[in-house]
Amino acid sequence: VRDKVFGKGIYTYGFVYFSTHCKNNCTFCYYRRSNTGIDRYRKSIEEIVDLSASLLDAGINLSDLTMGEDPVMYADDYKLLIDTISAVHDEVGISIMASPGALPERMFPVVRQAGADWYACYQETYNRKLFESLRLEQSFDDRRNQKIWARKAGLLTEDGMMIGLGENVRDRAETIVTMGSLGCDQVRAMTFVPQVGTPMQDFTPYDSTEELKAIAVMRLLNHDKLIPCSLDVEGIAGLRTRIDAGANVVTSIVPPSKNLAGVAQHELDIENGNRSVEHVFEMLDETGHRHATSTEYKSYLDSRRRKALR
Repeated sequence: VRDKVFGKGIYTYGFVYFSTHCKNNCTFCYYRRSNTGIDRYRKSIEEIVDLSASLLDAGINLSDLTMGEDPVMYADDYKLLIDTISAVHDEVGISIMASPGALPERMFPVVRQAGADWYACYQETYNRKLFESLRLEQSFDDRRNQKIWARKAGLLTEDGMMIGLGENVRDRAETIVTMGSLGCDQVRAMTFVPQVGTPMQDFTPYDSTEELKAIAVMRLLNHDKLIPCSLDVEGIAGLRTRIDAGANVVTSIVPPSKNLAGVAQHELDIENGNRSVEHVFEMLDETGHRHATSTEYKSYLDSRRRKALR
């Protein structure tokens, strides 16, 4: 199904996790507010621009600008966040996904005007009770509405589910259907990896089987949408199986020696270079696919925008 619609081209996203500070206390997240004593960082705009430029030069299609809900980035009416997006857009010219956490509705036109193409906000689950046990002190409805507000402002949207948080098969099915009904242009599934220092650190982790099933189901229901294969769960070793299941985007590509972290596993395959651009491109070739060009990617984005206007 994927190859019939997209051919052999696979899109690639660089992961620029530019602030690991967060006001939230999600029970599953390593960077939750109460996990004190861990190393955190906040990159400067100059560093973020340089990282994004290096990704573009290497042939990566998009810079995923990700942060925790950092009070410093949110201060002065989100000035530093907007300045960061604007700088990457104006100085680099790479496609941009903004992943800044939950924003007020009035900010979405500003994010779009600053130069973002995408807005990503993962619900994790559309089981309300389960959501409330995972994302403490956060509004289920407000987070759901993020995707609606973003689309209204002209942004493409991504939503995501996590596998292995205590959900059942019906929960997964309902989450997949809801992500589709919200009109999301990119949908994902990721296996939960227990994190030290969190209330869920002793959870027994799933293998990747259920995630692969979810990717396959999402592809069958969403022929023309983007479905990521994240290197954040199993690293480069998990790329082939996720491509085989129907994914057509490789995300969480992180260059080594840049002092950047991942999310699901903050160190996995980063400093050994296995999540580098060169290694990912080599692995794609081995699967019989190729990395798509930025021209191809921007053409796809234009087609999605035209579809949204119909």
